Amino acid sequence: MYDDANDLDTEEKQDWDASAELGLLFTSGNTETETFKTKLNAARDYQNWRHKGMIDYYRSEQEDQDTGESFVTGDRLFISAQSNYKFSPESRSSVFVFGSYEEDKFSGYEYQGTVAVGYGARYRYSQSLFADYEIGPGFSVNKPIVNGTIQEQETSAILRLAGNLVWDISKTSKFNALASTEIGEENTKSRAELSVSANVNSSLALKFSVAANHNSYLEDASKEKLDTETAVTLVYSF
Repeated sequence: MYDDANDLDTEEKQDWDASAELGLLFTSGNTETETFKTKLNAARDYQNWRHKGMIDYYRSEQEDQDTGESFVTGDRLFISAQSNYKFSPESRSSVFVFGSYEEDKFSGYEYQGTVAVGYGARYRYSQSLFADYEIGPGFSVNKPIVNGTIQEQETSAILRLAGNLVWDISKTSKFNALASTEIGEENTKSRAELSVSANVNSSLALKFSVAANHNSYLEDASKEKLDTETAVTLVYSF
């Protein structure tokens, strides 16, 4: 196993790495649906600092065959940002600051926000495989929705655990697995995603992903605790 980044003959990137995903789905016939998904990612790893951020938006609409009117069946916005300070440019260990904000009225919450700090470590198992692990305390802020009524804001102390595995299968394909859980006094919020991407050319790739969001406790019993999403998107890197 490679102990630190210094074990690998890789060139440090000073510029930001960014990518944009886009997926569209339209169906007609017995069911008229429209689904739109987009995601923006940005990352930078330079000297003692590692930064990354994400904006993920999903929306779906379905047409009522009797009335011809369209109604929204999914509408979710998720934003996150994180900075890691490495103890030295070659160190696997770091301290991190993480923040996220999510709006998804179909989840049983008007919004959910998280701030956490803690310890992170990056282990490189080979030239093409590495994993990040993180643990730290924080707090969450959210507004539940019960029977269509927005409740008062709630806050809670949490413990955040997260992991991310990246495997360059070949020069043109990549596997990514990430999971996080934020353990609170009443609710534990978890996210996970598995994805495989294959390059079409130097800038464009096709990506298949399966994602899941889970809340262990919802005040509105009519809402499902688990939401899943399967998507095929085009990814443009720049």
